[in-house]
Amino acid sequence: MNDLMKTLTASASGMKAQAARLRHVSENIANADTPGYRRKTMGFSEAMDAGRPTGLVETGRVRLDRTELPRVFDPSHPMSDETGHHDGSNVDLVVEIADAREAQRSYEANLKMFDQARQMSTRLLELLRR
Repeated sequence: MNDLMKTLTASASGMKAQAARLRHVSENIANADTPGYRRKTMGFSEAMDAGRPTGLVETGRVRLDRTELPRVFDPSHPMSDETGHHDGSNVDLVVEIADAREAQRSYEANLKMFDQARQMSTRLLELLRR
């Protein structure tokens, strides 16, 4: 039964990490047209307990993409300088959609693993009741 609980915990940590990733992807997509907005990225690592790997996933710090912001020519924009340019956003919607699909599929895989472990534990308890 302990292994089933470890499986449930591991898949839940994976779902939590992918949900955080999807949240940042959606923020990036929502701000794709915001002048001066920098894309947010995050990494994942294995959680450690007293220097030993736990098999759980934890999210890293949120980082801002440091690629150069594109210069947009729009003299009517309130943030434009004297040449009529302002900084655009470095969000690429194609990359964000690909990241969102990857996060969604990873979330679904963790959800299936969670559901399988839950079903196995339910069946085990039914067998033990007999």
